[in-house]
Amino acid sequence: MKVIVSVGGSVLAPDVESDRVAEYGRVLRELEDAGHTVGAVVGGGPTARTYIGAARDIGANEMELDQLGIAVTRLNARLLIAALEDRAVPTPVETHERAREALRQDDIPVMGGTVPGHTTDAVGTALAEYTNADLLIYATSVSGVYEADPDTDPDAEKFDSMTAAELVDIVSDIELAAGSNAPVDLLATKLLQRSGLRAVVLDGTDPTALTRAVDGTHDGTDVVPEDEA
Repeated sequence: MKVIVSVGGSVLAPDVESDRVAEYGRVLRELEDAGHTVGAVVGGGPTARTYIGAARDIGANEMELDQLGIAVTRLNARLLIAALEDRAVPTPVETHERAREALRQDDIPVMGGTVPGHTTDAVGTALAEYTNADLLIYATSVSGVYEADPDTDPDAEKFDSMTAAELVDIVSDIELAAGSNAPVDLLATKLLQRSGLRAVVLDGTDPTALTRAVDGTHDGTDVVPEDEA
């Protein structure tokens, strides 16, 4: 199985420390040992937000802020590369073409951001589409997709399974609510909808959830193609 993992920076490295990064490296190595082809995309998380907030205060424009965020995602990518030992491409991969080449050579590509305006969720979804992945895993800080933002609505119910079109509708509604956080951003869900990919949205604070997503025993939300709904 070809698996692409999009892991948020707040999940991989909520603080700049090694334990969870090391565990992600171990799980990804085990997936490869089990015969799967693996690629990863890493977000910037709280470290990126700290730098972006400081840069905004001193007058940086939005393009400059995006570039700063991309730089931080690539620092996080380097942490994961170190945890993958000799399995990964030795530096963060900056294009989808190079990532696809690495996958064909049985190396693990680790990407951060690519261009301003594109989130790492979108980068991961595009990579999964470009490489014809069998499964895309969104490793987030929530346990799946809910009918509303569970941070603001404690009674919101979680979906076990849904289509990408339904996910687009949910994310659109959440993003319209000021201060709410969607489990996957809208651009990524639009790319997912057009690609027809299978995806899982799950709580990535436990890295072993990736293994359960691959073997179908996870407790997150499956996003299935329209023809399988």
